Amino acid sequence: MAINSSKVDEEQKEVLKSATIRRLFSYLKNYKRQVAVVLVVLAVTIAISTVNPLLLEYAIDVNIAQKDWRGLVALCVFMVVINLVYAAGVRLRMLLMARITNNILLEIRDELYTHIQTLSFSFFDTRPAGKILARIIGDVNSLKDVLNDGVTKLIPNILTIIAILVIMMIKNIWLSLSAILVLPLIAIGMYFIQIVAHKRWQTFRKKSSNVTAYIHEDFSGIRIIKSFTAEQESQGEFDRLLLEHQNSFIHAVRLADGFSAVIEVTWGIGTFLLYFIGISVLGVDAVPIGTFTAFAMYLTMFWDPIQNLAGFYNKLITNLSAAERIFEILDTPAEVADKPGVTELPPIKGEVTFDHVSFAYSDDPDTLVLKDVSFTAAPGETIALVGPTGAGKTTIVNLISRFYDIEQGKILIDGYDLTKVSMNSLRRQMGVMTQDNFIFHGTVRDNILYGKLDATNEEVIAAAKAVNAHDFIMKMEKGYDTELKEHGAGLSIGQRQLIAFARTMVSMPKILILDEATSSIDTHTEILVQRGIEALLAGRTSFVIAHRLSTIQNADRIFVIDKGGILEQGSPAELMEKKGAYYKLYMAQFAELG
Repeated sequence: MAINSSKVDEEQKEVLKSATIRRLFSYLKNYKRQVAVVLVVLAVTIAISTVNPLLLEYAIDVNIAQKDWRGLVALCVFMVVINLVYAAGVRLRMLLMARITNNILLEIRDELYTHIQTLSFSFFDTRPAGKILARIIGDVNSLKDVLNDGVTKLIPNILTIIAILVIMMIKNIWLSLSAILVLPLIAIGMYFIQIVAHKRWQTFRKKSSNVTAYIHEDFSGIRIIKSFTAEQESQGEFDRLLLEHQNSFIHAVRLADGFSAVIEVTWGIGTFLLYFIGISVLGVDAVPIGTFTAFAMYLTMFWDPIQNLAGFYNKLITNLSAAERIFEILDTPAEVADKPGVTELPPIKGEVTFDHVSFAYSDDPDTLVLKDVSFTAAPGETIALVGPTGAGKTTIVNLISRFYDIEQGKILIDGYDLTKVSMNSLRRQMGVMTQDNFIFHGTVRDNILYGKLDATNEEVIAAAKAVNAHDFIMKMEKGYDTELKEHGAGLSIGQRQLIAFARTMVSMPKILILDEATSSIDTHTEILVQRGIEALLAGRTSFVIAHRLSTIQNADRIFVIDKGGILEQGSPAELMEKKGAYYKLYMAQFAELG
């Protein structure tokens, strides 16, 4: 079972929040000019918002007190103009940051997708596809508000608080204490809340991922669910996961509401202190009415950015777990990758050598699937691999393609160590055909071209003819231009296999791997495919895995794989005469058919 199934919460490494925050906002470095424009606009809007109370104070204490109505009108006109500028600045700021944020999200999503493609099969072996999708789509989308608010709210609100505090201190230091005295209370309250809140939002993300993984798995296997009338069981499991998701959200939100409570309480205390200091301590007549009014406005203006910062901090804590999940994948090393100094594998003849190879999968490193395996396949030789399920047949061909790296020994192609040549130059000269080949949404031609993107139309048709796919393709509505649905819906199993065969064969590989490629094909189709295979095997080193022993009677050698090694090898005739493991397998299968 996968380490992270839809029923199991993902394991996540703990990292410093500060490191995650710095890394997230480092993406803004590529948009320095745009951010600079936003900051200039912010400076203008902050200046306007902070000067408004001073203008109001002047209007009350000077214009109105002195009955300077002309000056009052002029001041009002000026305030209208600058506040229109303020409104335009806010709009411009929002548009610019929306563009920057969307570009960063695209960058992160592209970086994540590109990196995932470099990861080895072991990464996908231990993770449901739905959980990977959850990180690429849901987690990335969660970063939008954090990145946007990081510039439009964090910076301006901090600057606003500083500017207001300076003005308040200049106007009256005693009244300023009403705002300063409660700041430690806010800091202490928010610190303790975020410790627990972060853990709860991490849990919420995991539960969200479980739901996405289950939906993906459920819909992928919808035919099986309907065939066995398992809709109620499927619905029950989905409801259970959905309930866990809901409860984790409520659990997190309840604590997140504590941020607002802390701010509301401290705001009330601050307001009380303003009036207490202003009236009881300083006296009613000590502070002019305009100044006191301005202070009341400044206090409100002071608490607005505090609330905004608390909201941003809450949002940051809420979505920080999403950033952690994204960076965790980006930091996952590719277990199978080109080492420094690799060379390009030249055109090969197709000799394959296993030199004392031992291998275990990363999720169970103590269990060796292959133990000290050695053999050499000559160029053009067809090797058939037989044996019980789980014996290591597929593992051998996966190692030849270097989908995994071995722990001990060497694998050589024409004398070249696989770890010392680039994977692209290796896989370009190999063709792999499995029993479960994916058919992409697109035309028949597009699906075949996956095998060789620059193949000509003639090469595509030749490959299809070689595997006897051409005739049924030409009977389709638009021939090679017929649009296929995802997974090849509407095609028979045999037709899907034949198209997949053509996709493999168009590359004209020097090493051909057929992993139970005919296991899902009916007898008539298998005969057609077998004819194509026989023609294409000529001159190519081939490894064929097949449960139907009747399909490998023309193999040059048969390897009987079991217990982590090669129990016996030889031609079909030699192994039948030997009456060993292969003979027993053959007779048992013959008896079943009889």
